[in-house]
Amino acid sequence: MSLSLYDISVPAFQRGLDVLSHLLEQGVAHAQAQGQDPAQLLTGRLAPDMYTLIGQVQSASDAAKFGAARLAGIAPPSFADTETTLEELRERIAKTQAFLSTVTPQSMDGQEEREIVIRPGGRELTFVARDYIRGFMLPNFYFHLTTAYGILRHLGVPLGKQDYLRGAA
Repeated sequence: MSLSLYDISVPAFQRGLDVLSHLLEQGVAHAQAQGQDPAQLLTGRLAPDMYTLIGQVQSASDAAKFGAARLAGIAPPSFADTETTLEELRERIAKTQAFLSTVTPQSMDGQEEREIVIRPGGRELTFVARDYIRGFMLPNFYFHLTTAYGILRHLGVPLGKQDYLRGAA
């Protein structure tokens, strides 16, 4: 049995966004247990030229919604990137998950050879859908998810591999 475009994209995004929400919850719980303001987590980053935690969450959200929309041939929702609190980041994750729940297998499946053109950083990249998933979409999503995990660990949040693999079976 082969996996469809839908099977290897939307459920992965949904699970990853669940993990991201869990990581943020763990960050808040840890900060509160330490008597710290959880908002201090928002500006954490791993290197001066990398996105903050806010940017990583926004980018993971964007990777999921734009990726699913491109594969389904539909318009993605527009989010303004104005989140400034952990609650707003969790709301963004929930809005992204709500959008993903509207994407159907029928909108993607059978479109493995459809051309997808993206323009990251001002350059144009052209893929067929199956290569877009494997070579760009999923790696990009997991990069931002993993980097958010790394930022929280760097800031002392006691996360482990099981927090990242949460829900994997």
